[in-house]
Amino acid sequence: MVAPNSSKERPRTRTPSNAQPPRNRNPMYWSIYSNGRDNDPAPAVPPKEPRYDPVFLAPVSTSPPPGKYTRPRYTSLSVYEPQSASMAFPEPQQHRLAPRRSALGLFARHRGSKSETGMSASTTSLLKPGSSRGSYDATPEPPPLDEAREAMLTTEEGLRLFQKDQLPEADQEWYRLVPKEARAVLGKDEVKRQSILFEVFRSEKDYVADLGLVQEVFIKGLLNANPPVVSQENLQSFISEVFGNVDAILSHHHRMLAALFARQREQHPMVQSVTDIILDTSLLFRSDYETYIKSYPLAEARHRSELKKNSKYREWLQQCYHHPQVRKRDLVTFISRPVTRLPRLRLLLDEIFKLTDSRHPDRELLPLLIRVLSDFVKSTQPGIAAAEGKVKFWNLCESLLYVKAEIMDMDLYNESRSLVYSGTLVRRMRSEMGHTWVDLHVALLDNYLLLTKEEQHNGVTRYRLTSRPIPLEYLRLGSFDDPADSRREKLEDAGLLDRVRPTYKAVYPFTFYHASSKTTRRYTLYAPSDNMRKKWKYALADAITVRKVHQESNMWLAPHDVRTGFYRHLKPGQPPDAKLFIMGKITAVAPMLSHRRSFVIIGSATGVYTARRGKTDLTKILNIVNPTSIYTLPEFNKVIIHHNHEIISYSLDMFARLSLGQTSQSGVESTYEKVSGNERNVLFCKPGVVGNRTMLLYAAKSFMQVTIYALEVVLPSEAHAQTRRREGSPSFRSFGDPFTVPKDAYDITLLTRNIGICTEKGVVVADPINLTSGTFTLVPDFTKANENAALNSLRVKCEAARPLGMVRCDASELLVVYDELGCYITRHGAPTRSCSYIRWETKAVSFAHVGVHLLLFSSGFVEIRHMPSGRLTQVLEGQDIRLLYSGLSPGEKVTLMALRDGGSDAPGLKDKIVELVETRELGRTPSVSSPGASPRSEYTASSIWDMWE
Repeated sequence: MVAPNSSKERPRTRTPSNAQPPRNRNPMYWSIYSNGRDNDPAPAVPPKEPRYDPVFLAPVSTSPPPGKYTRPRYTSLSVYEPQSASMAFPEPQQHRLAPRRSALGLFARHRGSKSETGMSASTTSLLKPGSSRGSYDATPEPPPLDEAREAMLTTEEGLRLFQKDQLPEADQEWYRLVPKEARAVLGKDEVKRQSILFEVFRSEKDYVADLGLVQEVFIKGLLNANPPVVSQENLQSFISEVFGNVDAILSHHHRMLAALFARQREQHPMVQSVTDIILDTSLLFRSDYETYIKSYPLAEARHRSELKKNSKYREWLQQCYHHPQVRKRDLVTFISRPVTRLPRLRLLLDEIFKLTDSRHPDRELLPLLIRVLSDFVKSTQPGIAAAEGKVKFWNLCESLLYVKAEIMDMDLYNESRSLVYSGTLVRRMRSEMGHTWVDLHVALLDNYLLLTKEEQHNGVTRYRLTSRPIPLEYLRLGSFDDPADSRREKLEDAGLLDRVRPTYKAVYPFTFYHASSKTTRRYTLYAPSDNMRKKWKYALADAITVRKVHQESNMWLAPHDVRTGFYRHLKPGQPPDAKLFIMGKITAVAPMLSHRRSFVIIGSATGVYTARRGKTDLTKILNIVNPTSIYTLPEFNKVIIHHNHEIISYSLDMFARLSLGQTSQSGVESTYEKVSGNERNVLFCKPGVVGNRTMLLYAAKSFMQVTIYALEVVLPSEAHAQTRRREGSPSFRSFGDPFTVPKDAYDITLLTRNIGICTEKGVVVADPINLTSGTFTLVPDFTKANENAALNSLRVKCEAARPLGMVRCDASELLVVYDELGCYITRHGAPTRSCSYIRWETKAVSFAHVGVHLLLFSSGFVEIRHMPSGRLTQVLEGQDIRLLYSGLSPGEKVTLMALRDGGSDAPGLKDKIVELVETRELGRTPSVSSPGASPRSEYTASSIWDMWE
């Protein structure tokens, strides 16, 4: 018997000089290592020789009761260890197990395995572990070691070197750190179980080391790089996007690794369980892992994008890859480690459970841990799929090729944008030979439908728009059940006989169209199968519905009914009904405020009426039928009416008193004033504020010319004094001399200091204070169009359109509004933004502006766009829509329109009056303005309506 060498080391087993071969070589006598399992069906026969304790080599005399679950004896017991009897130590005997590959050989330690270094960029593949030989295979035949080294590895010194990662890689295996005599007597299942448990320790050690390299080599390397690899203004956001919260994950695993190593030091070489440690930690790191995993596809995409465009970044990464601990593994391998760690750990635990004795406490606790990890991994799949969809969406956005010169802001880089569905469809196009089939890549976004054609540019795939994107607000679905058609297959490597006898393939058509251009923008595409056609139908229908709900919940301008139930006329064939009040079609509307009461003035085919807001009463004021327009000037107590080519005015207060029953129609008519003088052919008029004056401008047509008149509105106190001095209209006085414009003028726009007169050739800008100066400017300015191809192209488009007016976008830019498009100009009329233009989705007949939004009105739609960018933000749909009133000054945001009221079952057609009210974000007040706030909270009138200089 030999005494142990040191109290700190596990003794080596030495054979006494007088020892004889054991009479019974049954491994059952090694039950201290075998966890109480009997792998030999033969009953154990106690030997006659003394047996020895494997730690202290002291003789023991008793054996465990048959069938009792026993555990080895440790210097430090774990919470799982029941009391067990000491087992006899037989004379050393070498038992080798034939090397056999474990079912878990998929998981090698992470050091340079091909399954990791050759990892695919796809996130889905990251969750499928690659194949590699694991250290927990059935005990392989270890290469021979010298006696001193073998003795060192099987002591506590070997374990200490392993935990400090100071052992050669070949020695970092469980069977290297366990005496071969102990391995020889263990059952195969327990050998595998201990090997897998050891793999948990080793893989966790490697995982923590790799995350440490991410921090030390990559993150700190970027921060300390001189010169900078990524620009300083983008560096922090780049690190945040690529590496996420890897530091938080590393802190969790630092604590878990420390606990695992402590357990290993206590229980090596027979570790009973690590389930409690992993379970406690898994409950803490769930939220951090969820954040990291769901953003991983975006992180990889950001890294690859920078890699593609930044040569400094590529060179810096190559230097990092030559770091001795990085060992030429690329960055994707490192940042994907948290994505693969938990699935790999779960599979390790699965195998441990399979090899755990039925009487072991882990049989109850391990399934709980496995279920926690499995449920968590499954819960991250939708987030990963969404992030992968985001990456595909970004790749599509970066690959789009747009129509030249057209401004097409689809709000692609909004955080809420997403790619709903995409795929290849076929379109039949006309050609000289009849027709041809064209493959299209169709992308359904959450706000637009894109039809593109794939092109290759220097090995890079690009997608060229073959038609203008269709906003989902305008998208309508047609037939999806037409019979299949046949398409001739195009065989690239076909022989002569195959070309003579072509092959045909069935394709399945479906139709959709643009709601504002039902005939000119109607599309028929073909899907490769009926099932695919159904998928497109469901995807399109769902996207349209979701978009509609989103828009209704996030309106920039909300329609509020001011008054409903105005009967225009009876339906065809409907007999007259004395109870129905037929008012006729509404032609003009204006708001009116008098004595703190809110009214609306309504002009129709039967006269002029007033109605109080929120009341059902309706009062007829005048017998003037079909007025062209009505305006109110509360400050001057005036109602201005353009009727029958004349401009007249009445007292606003008298309108209100008659509406309240406090006067008669004769009282209102007594305040009549003719504003347009002797002019009997007034084409249009527009009151407003020019400079610091409230003015009324109108155009009168004469032979071969149109004359513009400017009148200043007089305050009531001044008007009474003027009445005593001279005859004529006391409330309006001439301002400057009239001036003539081309005879095709048809509308006028008031700017801050100037006016814009719409003509067929463009918008004529003039100074109303000095109309006779003759300094007129025609905008846009196309004088240099012959020298500039882009400018000439814009000129051609503008000349084919009808000007509606113009509006200021900011201090340096204005937007000229046409019926089909819009273009930006400088204060001097020169086109800006490289002569680009915006094309409307609907052909407008009038426009208004509220805040930073431009409102385009057609008979079926109100198209609302963000003026600085041209982006479509909202669409309102209706029947027979007419813009009847828009604010006369920058501070007035009242916009009134009339449209068909389809919400009643009563006989006859009805109109309703709707006010478009600007909304604001919840939680904000009109006075609040914060950096980064939306236009709804940032808008102020003074910042938009600057002076024309």
